Amino acid sequence: MQIEDVWIRKVFTGRGDVTVEVELTVEDPSSGEVLVTRAAAPAGASRGMHEVAYFPEGGVDAALAAFEKLVAPEVVGLDVTEAYVVDGKLEEVDGTPRFERIGGAVAIATSFAAAEAGAAALGIPLFAFIGGAYARKLPLPLGNVIGGGKHSRGLGPDIQEFLVIPLNPPDIFTAVYANVEVHKRALKQILKVDSSFTGGKNDEGAWTPRISSRTALKILKEVAAEVGGELGVEIGLGVDVAASSLWNGEKYVYKNEGVERGPREQLEFVAKLIEEFDLVYVEDPFHEEDFQSFAELTDKYRDRLIVGDDIFVTNPARIREGGKLKAATGVIVKPDQIGTLLRAYQAVITAREYGMRPVVSHRSGDTEYKTLAHIAVGFGADVIKTGIMGGERTAKLNELIRLGDYLGKWAVLPQRHWR
Repeated sequence: MQIEDVWIRKVFTGRGDVTVEVELTVEDPSSGEVLVTRAAAPAGASRGMHEVAYFPEGGVDAALAAFEKLVAPEVVGLDVTEAYVVDGKLEEVDGTPRFERIGGAVAIATSFAAAEAGAAALGIPLFAFIGGAYARKLPLPLGNVIGGGKHSRGLGPDIQEFLVIPLNPPDIFTAVYANVEVHKRALKQILKVDSSFTGGKNDEGAWTPRISSRTALKILKEVAAEVGGELGVEIGLGVDVAASSLWNGEKYVYKNEGVERGPREQLEFVAKLIEEFDLVYVEDPFHEEDFQSFAELTDKYRDRLIVGDDIFVTNPARIREGGKLKAATGVIVKPDQIGTLLRAYQAVITAREYGMRPVVSHRSGDTEYKTLAHIAVGFGADVIKTGIMGGERTAKLNELIRLGDYLGKWAVLPQRHWR
């Protein structure tokens, strides 16, 4: 099943960022059947300095030109049923570690579209094409309820995300439903604290009131306990500090709280939040070069998910460096950070070598594509971080529910081994 033709176009993410969509045409020579698949690249607001270059120098138009000149002539004729063959060709034609010639957006959109084509050509779901015949674990959904930081344009709390995750749901529908109910009911509690709040949401569909981080966690704890009690599901709390966006080179600056914290004070602050609110998930508590503070916090809380995003950027080399230091118990996996599905899979393998759990994640500027749900199942991820509300978020969650139905009695949910 060879690629017959390819196209690229400019489209938009859910946040309104310009990105690229790649379309492939594949023809079965024996039957003459023609398959068309397409995929678009998501875009993050807070990008780690070690991520691949999103576009080459010159922006999106340079990316389109690079696709037409470098990518299209090389991928036409490749067999999409050979997993990752297109990914290898993308690395070859670009020739740089960070996809600086064609851009990471072009690379990941092409990688996604080729994987979709491979699955369609073989008549199997995308998750099975990625993970093989025995892929059947559905990840626990991690969702953003209250938002701050860059995702809320600095108008909410200084901490970027206040999250919930169902820890022992009986099925994937109940898991998604629990998060949805927490999101809905949180608004009532927010209005009690901030009567001027008009229901604004951020890039990821999280509420964005002008409240402190502790107030946000108090609201979340109360609502999660209420919903969890009704559904018979334990709902854990988490935060994404996005500390690199707070770091000024010397201290962490919490502008809305009017507080500055040095590295030691930051560690003590995060530890106090973990204890006070029994957090089960903490992402990016320190800036992207502070492996030592990560390791110190992880050593104290190995029974929680202490997760690195900006510090690892889905890069196997950086994950290996953190793994040797025992710097985390979880790793955010964003395929667009590293450029291809093959590279993302290598990041997952590396994380597991060091006992770290993969958390497959969306971006704040995501697309309507449901691909991420299949990637999470294909990679056997314990957790998928993909928001709670908003069309580009629910597209992934609804697909997880469909995959649960597809797998039927063979579907399994992760056994929680943290806390």
